[in-house]
Amino acid sequence: MASVRRHDVVLIGTMGVVAGCGLIYEYLMAHFAGRILGAVEPTIYAMIGLMIVAMGIGAFMAKWVSSMFRGFAWLEVSIGLLGGFSVLTLSAAVAFAYSLPEWIRTVYNVDAGVVMDGGLFAVLKTFASVLPFLLGFVLGLLIGMEIPLIARVREYVHETHLPHNLGTMYGADYIGAGIGAAIWIVICLKLPIVYAAVGTAVANVLAGVVFLTVYRREIRPAVALWGAHAVLAGLLVVLALFGRGWIAGLSDSLFRDRVVYHLQTPYQNVVLTKRHVAGGRPDILSLYINGRIQFASNDERVYHAYLTTPPMLTAYRRDRILVLGGGDGLALRDLWRWSPKSVTLIDIDPAVVSLFAGRDEDAPDWLSRALVEQNAGSFDDPRLTVIHGDAFIEVERLAKSDERFDVVVVDLPDPNHPDLNRLYSDYFYARVRAILSPDGSIAIQSTSPYHAKEAFLSIGKTVSHAGFVVSQYHANVPSFGEWGWTLGTPTGKSGPERIAALGVGETPDGWLDGPRIAAAFQFPPRYFDVLPDIEINRLGSHAVFNYHQEAWESRRGAFYVREPLHRTSNVSTPTIQNVR
Repeated sequence: MASVRRHDVVLIGTMGVVAGCGLIYEYLMAHFAGRILGAVEPTIYAMIGLMIVAMGIGAFMAKWVSSMFRGFAWLEVSIGLLGGFSVLTLSAAVAFAYSLPEWIRTVYNVDAGVVMDGGLFAVLKTFASVLPFLLGFVLGLLIGMEIPLIARVREYVHETHLPHNLGTMYGADYIGAGIGAAIWIVICLKLPIVYAAVGTAVANVLAGVVFLTVYRREIRPAVALWGAHAVLAGLLVVLALFGRGWIAGLSDSLFRDRVVYHLQTPYQNVVLTKRHVAGGRPDILSLYINGRIQFASNDERVYHAYLTTPPMLTAYRRDRILVLGGGDGLALRDLWRWSPKSVTLIDIDPAVVSLFAGRDEDAPDWLSRALVEQNAGSFDDPRLTVIHGDAFIEVERLAKSDERFDVVVVDLPDPNHPDLNRLYSDYFYARVRAILSPDGSIAIQSTSPYHAKEAFLSIGKTVSHAGFVVSQYHANVPSFGEWGWTLGTPTGKSGPERIAALGVGETPDGWLDGPRIAAAFQFPPRYFDVLPDIEINRLGSHAVFNYHQEAWESRRGAFYVREPLHRTSNVSTPTIQNVR
């Protein structure tokens, strides 16, 4: 009886461990696939769904494994190998697919105007995008075999049919999966992803070693299995030591400029690149978050001038300013030029703020100095209050207080994730309106009005639905292309009307003046004709997210012009008067 209990402890415990590993592999594959393919939320759901289906198929296939002991031991080696090296494999596939055209262009001196995205290059890119799902499916098949095999082993040990055997195994599986989910959230998300993969694979190897040790008599000869576990353990040690550097190198190869700093935070992947410019001109620093460019030092002043100057001109007072996002301090830099009495900045990621404040101890000294110089030391001003938190929650908290602001500047990332979509919702803008002075103004970065037209228009319509008098405007930012913003006032005249009444000359940013600002509010004829068909982004509707995904993923950001039904010479105006 004691021997049977010992076997139960080993088998049920092993089931719990491998179940936790399986759950972590699901999250790991979904998380990394989303990072590679860009469409984060759909990719995560698709990957998890695919792996669950594969696990079901694997459970059916387990009946064809003749030797349950040997089969389970080989299963753990296979899962450990595939799961442990999945991140490196996917990184290498993507790097090869996207770097090969540039390598050929360099070697054979192909003109930069020649587009190299067809034939073999298209096949490689397609393969790189399919590979995460292929690996996830195979992993799911293998993981799905574990429960049937270990259940058979348990009945073999008991030498009888166990009526509640599957219930016991599934109980251990569910509890183990729950523990795995907790480990993913508490530990894995804070680690470089290669360490999460290696750690999970190590748990598979240890489970295999324990199984081999306890059931060595049933697995003879086992030289190949012991050798496979030993080789896999050695490979995992090498991967743990060098994998982070290898993946960083593969990631760096995807950037046109030299990568000078990586920062992985619990919220985002941050990369800074540097381009040397000949002729004695300053080098160009660029910031990428989750692979998307956020600014380039040679033209960011254009973006931030248009983001900050119109709302500051529109507001009747400029004493108290609220910035949502803007952890790079560049919007702050421009706002300080207006001499406000106080500025409150809300940014979710303290690591990014620390980096741009020059306080990141791991960043090179020269980089810290360059970033602080770029934002003119905007975080050192004593009038600044920094709040680290979710803008959605913090605005709700401010709305319940007596806090009021004269200007709100929303410098958040594009709505490329459902979590960001709520920060573009009617509910959120209504809460912002509650903390805005009646004679104040709000400016919102609103993605591209041409490459993501529906998303841009939906943002404006949503802000209007929240009770603002809305006007939208645009300008060319070389690093982004044509970009757009939304300007809102809680009551009274629209932003352009208020600015026109001022007779604006040169503005404090040193870039804009009255005519340039007025021109930014002009759009092509019939541009707003589609507005009635555009959805308001209500909380939970994901309208802006879906518009953005369709534009940047399905169309790959391509701009096309529909033939108008009726031609006209009148110029469309972007003022939206409280569309309901």
